[in-house]
Amino acid sequence: MVRGILKKCAVALLAVFCLCGQSLAAEKYIVASDCTWPPFEMLNDQKQPTGFAIDYIRAVAKAAGFEVENRNIAWDGIFGGVATGQYDIVASSTTITEERQKQFDFSDPYFEIVQAVILPAGKSIKSLEDLKGKKIGGQVATTGIFVMRKSGISCELKEYDDVGLAIQDLVGGRIDAVICDNAVAKYYAHKKKDYLDKITIAYETEDKELYGFTVKKGRTDLVNKLNEGIRKVKESGVEAKLLKKWIGD
Repeated sequence: MVRGILKKCAVALLAVFCLCGQSLAAEKYIVASDCTWPPFEMLNDQKQPTGFAIDYIRAVAKAAGFEVENRNIAWDGIFGGVATGQYDIVASSTTITEERQKQFDFSDPYFEIVQAVILPAGKSIKSLEDLKGKKIGGQVATTGIFVMRKSGISCELKEYDDVGLAIQDLVGGRIDAVICDNAVAKYYAHKKKDYLDKITIAYETEDKELYGFTVKKGRTDLVNKLNEGIRKVKESGVEAKLLKKWIGD
């Protein structure tokens, strides 16, 4: 009888431990990034996602008590994937815009940028108006393209799947300029050995844009976790370390 009671107690304790283990296990979220946007999202030598945004979302997850699995997902399908639940979070240098907020929820901002115009070295402009009649390249469906369209300036826009391909065409003389986020422009102009002394950042817009992590509309629970993590990353000094590592001066 005693042996039977002990066996039942052992089974009950095991069940309790299992339940506790399940409750203590950190939630894991799938994070989608288009790794064609250095220094924020790119692939390392092992073809794994790396960059400022990748490190940042991992730091946010650690601070807020959840886990992430990073995946490299093409930009043209990234928002459809989060809308249908294939991915939980988009960490891909996504500017928070009114139009996007109608379709998705966003975390608090984690980075500020403006648009930059890249020209061949030695050339210059004083405003976007100077691009009239020119062939301008940019990454498909990014705010650089949106800015040029909204400007009403008569020019030929060429959209690329990868901003790096646009810069290749610029250096090759096939287009006249490239427009993209200023931190990305600085990376190509100052850190990519292939383009040193070949391109220049000729102009930056005044309107500031803010990056946020994107989630499916209605995921308030996830937005709250992201915001908690962002706050802790900022307050702890981790953000400053990541800025120094990836963005520099």
